[in-house]
Amino acid sequence: MIAMELDNNAHSVFLLYYHLVLVIKYRRKVFDENISERAKEIFEYISPNYNITLQEWNYDVDYVHILFKAHPKSEISKFINAYKSASSRLLKKEFPEIRRKLWEEYFWSQSFCLLTTGEAPIEVIKKYIQSQGEKL
Repeated sequence: MIAMELDNNAHSVFLLYYHLVLVIKYRRKVFDENISERAKEIFEYISPNYNITLQEWNYDVDYVHILFKAHPKSEISKFINAYKSASSRLLKKEFPEIRRKLWEEYFWSQSFCLLTTGEAPIEVIKKYIQSQGEKL
């Protein structure tokens, strides 16, 4: 079995990974390398306030994929809203050409995709839980 590196605080241990996908409103083609890099910097600037740590970042012209670690007390929906608001405002200000590509002033789609992830597949965890209490 592979040993996992768990996070901890005074009263608990945890390992909370999330996969977040954010899409540009109406799938407008906005991202390039410079804009993606700046969006990533904004993420890294805001995330410590929510006990969130960026693990992986990638983009295409109309969306970003983000893998991050969180803390049990992280308010993830508040973080996502704060990030979307700040990044939208700053990116439109710093890259004025973005405004020409957007519909009205909307940058991010209102919806997003957020998935929990982990070291083990769900089926492995289910079998582990089902096996608890069994004599070996």
